[in-house]
Amino acid sequence: MASSVASHLMPVFARADLAFERGEGVWLISTNGERYLDFTSGVAVNALGHAHPHLVAAVQAQAAKLWHMSNLFKSPDGERLAARLCEQSFADEVFFANSGAEAMECAIKVTRKYHAAKGHPERYRIITFEGAFHGRTLATLAAGGQEKYLEGFGPRVEGFDQVPLGDLDAVKKVICPQTAGILIEPLQGEGGVRAPEQAFFRALRQLCDDNGLLLVFDEVQTGMGRTGELFAYKRLGVEPDVMALAKALGGGFPIGACLATKEAASGMTAGTHGSTFGGNPLAVAAASAVLDVMLAPGFFDQVKRLSLLLKQKLASIVDRYPDVLSQVRGEGLLIGLQAVVPSPDLIAALRHEKLLTVGAGENVVRLLPPLIVSEAELEEAAVRIEKACAKLSKSHRKQEVVV
Repeated sequence: MASSVASHLMPVFARADLAFERGEGVWLISTNGERYLDFTSGVAVNALGHAHPHLVAAVQAQAAKLWHMSNLFKSPDGERLAARLCEQSFADEVFFANSGAEAMECAIKVTRKYHAAKGHPERYRIITFEGAFHGRTLATLAAGGQEKYLEGFGPRVEGFDQVPLGDLDAVKKVICPQTAGILIEPLQGEGGVRAPEQAFFRALRQLCDDNGLLLVFDEVQTGMGRTGELFAYKRLGVEPDVMALAKALGGGFPIGACLATKEAASGMTAGTHGSTFGGNPLAVAAASAVLDVMLAPGFFDQVKRLSLLLKQKLASIVDRYPDVLSQVRGEGLLIGLQAVVPSPDLIAALRHEKLLTVGAGENVVRLLPPLIVSEAELEEAAVRIEKACAKLSKSHRKQEVVV
């Protein structure tokens, strides 16, 4: 278990009394030697699990050559990584950052600068959606609009118009001469594993085309295979103009990226943006290794097959424990269990069964296993989920009898 010694870390995380010393694939080993099935994956970060041999070898090899260099100089490895991302997507250009929040900040700046460079600096407002989560910087918090994260940090950054998710009429009503773009997650993760119909995304694309707006996708959580495609937008039949990536891009090594079409990024000239560590050689090596694995034939077919298998197992558990669970949501291996009991109780019960999960909005518990999870490991997870639900159901029935 975690040490009881006073911590000098700023207490901004409600940390569980649990610490890990190493990982192996889908498993984490605690400091007291217990093994946990990791269906959190660092919140959709460790997409290839822990200590993946190809990633380890790539970072070790790079560490022996060059750790860091300034972006004042050319980066051949960064160029190659950017080219691979563009080859696999709608994009023509990439900016490398260190995190999802930074990638989103870049996406916001690209959107505003696009219009300013065309002589319309008044077009800076961006339409966003209720339940969204775009990061922890002041601008990305304002874009997400959630009061619990904004409280205490002074006036919110101006320029974001938030509307209900899936409400096309509401989107149309807030478009004005100052509107620059529309920002949306293909599938809300933090917001409760929620997504509107595909037709909504097609309608947003049309609205952007008709009004000269940029369509921005936040794929920080959904990107890099999490929904069964390299990028979730490929499932929608809709291409954005700008897209933010991070989390699984480096397989656990910090790296973010903002991808854009040449037209959308036309205002981003020398000096308009920058990063000291963005495109760091170690991060680029990690992300390149992640792409090597994910772009191998059959990788995403396997993710889709396992997603279907997991959903079937979970649906059966929901049917048997309607007093604990009500619904299975999500795509690929971004799965949400909507709980009837308080979601923190379910997370704690699952952790007691040595299965690690993470909460989300709307009383949802997210299951985010590494994409390399095996069928046997999914079966083991289902057994542990059923055990947790059985205990919660029994406790719930006892409470009803007492009442």
